[in-house]
Amino acid sequence: TSSDGHRHTLAAGRRLRVDPAPGTMWAHLAVRGGIACDPVLGSRSQDTLSGLGPPALADGDVLPVGPDPGTALPADHAPVRRRPPTIGLWPGPRVDHIHAALDLLVGRPWTVTTSVSRVGVRLEPGPFQATTSDRLPSEGLVEGAIQITPSGEPVIMLANHPTTGGYPVVAVVDPADVPVVAQAVPGSRLHFTRV
Repeated sequence: TSSDGHRHTLAAGRRLRVDPAPGTMWAHLAVRGGIACDPVLGSRSQDTLSGLGPPALADGDVLPVGPDPGTALPADHAPVRRRPPTIGLWPGPRVDHIHAALDLLVGRPWTVTTSVSRVGVRLEPGPFQATTSDRLPSEGLVEGAIQITPSGEPVIMLANHPTTGGYPVVAVVDPADVPVVAQAVPGSRLHFTRV
């Protein structure tokens, strides 16, 4: 099934081009029988931060397909939907480490930079000021966590996010809006509101 929700049956050797929907960043493809490479820690995808898993895909790669399971075809992917006027934010556990962090995030639109991946979406730098110079210990993150880097860039963590690396998590994107952030193309604008 392609990212537009259409299902296609292809004969051996046939090709199907899958492009992201207009105004979105990623396209998704589910293959009947799955990709039949050896799993690493239960996954057949590569963790881009650690390098665990099968090699990253490159143009011309041929992937083995598993046997037809004879069941309905599930498709588990971030839904493509129109961006809402605003993206909901919850206060983060370190919101007090940046002066007026939530006010600054909701006070204006933010531009998505070219630094976008399954790890996270980096936004243009903002006028953030730390309330302390103390470096935080590394902590676990949830998808949608917004960290503020030392250079003032908000980074919204996505599916392959690491731990914090000492940057304060000042807010968390509402889980319903994480797919919208994940599909934001470089140059697009994000608007936030408190939930």
